[in-house]
Formats: sequence, structure tokens, C-alpha cells
Amino acid sequence: MPFYPDSDTFYDVIHLLFDRLSRKPGATDEFARSRLIIHVHVEKPAAFIGLDARSTPIGFHFQPDGKPADLQLYLEADVLHGVWLSQIRLRDAFFGGQIKTKGSVFKAMQLAPLFRQAEQLYPHILREKGLQ
Repeated sequence: MPFYPDSDTFYDVIHLLFDRLSRKPGATDEFARSRLIIHVHVEKPAAFIGLDARSTPIGFHFQPDGKPADLQLYLEADVLHGVWLSQIRLRDAFFGGQIKTKGSVFKAMQLAPLFRQAEQLYPHILREKGLQ
């Protein structure tokens, strides 16, 4: 059974996570230097996360905004959940096929610093929301 019962619960957590990331000094600096636009297509439950390192500050969107992506990722919410709980290594998820890409996997690895920052905040947010 998936960790997230529905898209609303997933978005509730993700909105708070990215809001906190955007407010944490230095948390998005490395990703900002990449200048990438990444679309993350999530399944089980269905959701969308857009990351725009070309805008200042970095843009986080939860609906497609019409900007073409440099990279698109396709994964289940449980994989993202596992990565942010440090149960699944990001690199292993990419090279093991749990995260499918449209674009260069090596560009995708530029997400690692941002995801490491998310790993620090995510467990706290789950506890705040009563999900862990």
C-alpha cells in the first residue's frame, strides 16, 4: 500500500517542504547554479513538481507552467518518500530504474544537493503532519 493515500496529502507535505527549502539560507544555491528546469511526474498518487533554477528565487510549481523542461523525471511517490527518508539512495534510484528520465541522467544528478537539503526537512514535516 502506498505511503500517500491521495494527491492532496502528498501536495500538503510537498508544498510545505518546498516552502521551507526556499526559506532556508543556502538550501537551493547549488541547484540554482544548474539553471535547469526539471519536471517531476509522480505516480501513486498522481502529482507534478516543477523546479525552475532559471528564476530568482528558484521557482517551485505544482502544475505545469508551460516552460519546456531540460529534464523530466518519472517516479512513484514511494520512491521520493524513500529517498527523502534516506532509505533509498538517489543514485541507486536513477541507475536502478526506479526513476525514469527523459533527458540526461547526469543532469539529473544535479538535483542531489537539493534532495540532500530535503532529506533534512522531510522527516520533521511528516511528524508535524502526523504522518510518521
